[in-house]
Amino acid sequence: MRRRAQQIASTLQRELQKVMAKGFNDPRIRGMITVTKVELTDDLKNAKAYLSVLPEERAELTMHGIKAASKRIRRDVMERIHMKEMPSLRFVYDHGMREQQVISDLLAADPFRDKVPVLPDEQIEDDQIETTEE
Repeated sequence: MRRRAQQIASTLQRELQKVMAKGFNDPRIRGMITVTKVELTDDLKNAKAYLSVLPEERAELTMHGIKAASKRIRRDVMERIHMKEMPSLRFVYDHGMREQQVISDLLAADPFRDKVPVLPDEQIEDDQIETTEE
């Protein structure tokens, strides 16, 4: 992605997060919604916004509601960002948070975690240290 596209993607991510934090009247859209990443094509025509939803049980229904409200979300972001042409927005569920939780649970449940022997640090006495004086 070119530098200009990266700058616009960063601005889009920030403003999308503000719009999402404002909330919606749609009863399908519930929970904490976070815009994790925005990818923008080099021609600045299309943007893909990755969203994470907590609690995860509501993710599918929330994503359905967000996709239904995508035109309104685009309009709200367009009012905040003054661009010649606003890219079309596509929303994608980001599975990264779920994968992080699975890995964290696996690490916490590791049966060998506490069984690794810890070797005591060898303490070196001052008289055992050889010094060379010139």
